Amino acid sequence: MSEPLAEPFDAILELAGEPLREAMVSVEQRLHEIAGIELHALYTIEAGGKRLRPLLVFVAGLGSGAHTALCRAAAAVELIHSATLVHDDVLDDAPLRRGRVTIYAAAGRDAATSTGDLLFSSAFAELARNESIAQLASLSAASSALARGELMQRADAWRSDVTLERYLERCELKTARLFAAACELGALAGDGPPLAPFGRAVGLAFQILDDVLDITGPAERTGKRPGADLLDGTVTLPLILARKRSPELAALDLRDISGPDEAHRICKVIEATGAAEQARQHALELVASSKRSLPDGSPQQRRALELLADGLVERFA
Repeated sequence: MSEPLAEPFDAILELAGEPLREAMVSVEQRLHEIAGIELHALYTIEAGGKRLRPLLVFVAGLGSGAHTALCRAAAAVELIHSATLVHDDVLDDAPLRRGRVTIYAAAGRDAATSTGDLLFSSAFAELARNESIAQLASLSAASSALARGELMQRADAWRSDVTLERYLERCELKTARLFAAACELGALAGDGPPLAPFGRAVGLAFQILDDVLDITGPAERTGKRPGADLLDGTVTLPLILARKRSPELAALDLRDISGPDEAHRICKVIEATGAAEQARQHALELVASSKRSLPDGSPQQRRALELLADGLVERFA
């Protein structure tokens, strides 16, 4: 069984103490129980991950004592996230995920699609055990947003006219809405203050920093060569900004990129314009604003949320 959380988020566990550690272990066990009914689903869960979304659920409900309800909500959010990864691998024709062979590559399109469907449906079955219409409505809305964001990304592939506003809308749908839902589910289960705006801002920053890392990150850290987004036609913020500064990039047709070496060269051109750093600064501003906008709550919860936001930045540093 994978570790439920790793650096740079250990500081949150140290702050909140044994109850949060036990909660993260409990959700890991529950994820394995749910996924254990099917080999490919279990393979997906055993691939691990940061478990950042479950952590958001627990921190949003910190101190409430609603352990069972929070654990179900945390498992549901992670199952949705895992389902999207499996489906993404099908859409992207991806051979590897987190250094492991994808279900799509090992067992084919039908098996991968069905596994993603199983994980989606299991998420709602688990959350329904909380008997909360509000929680189900929150996760349902986030799941619909994910699908719409994926459709928008597919529609935007290879295009040269994607605007900053459209990019941010896509990030909102595809990433930020599930972060926001994790916070909302935790607050609903634990009867805590509303934290969806915090989750939204952190989710947007997460996606932007991930896109920056595709341009600047070394292969030994990211598990892939720089420029993977360029090769599959995904238009991200660094490219949008760089096109305004470089005639070469303004005229670039992503379909003309010949392979990984050419993609790597274009990443260097993007980075040289300062666009990657500008995108990173935009993400840092979102993180700072997310901390400033935190509602009144317990000092421990507020500090845990601040550490979470800072840990997200540290992960991409």
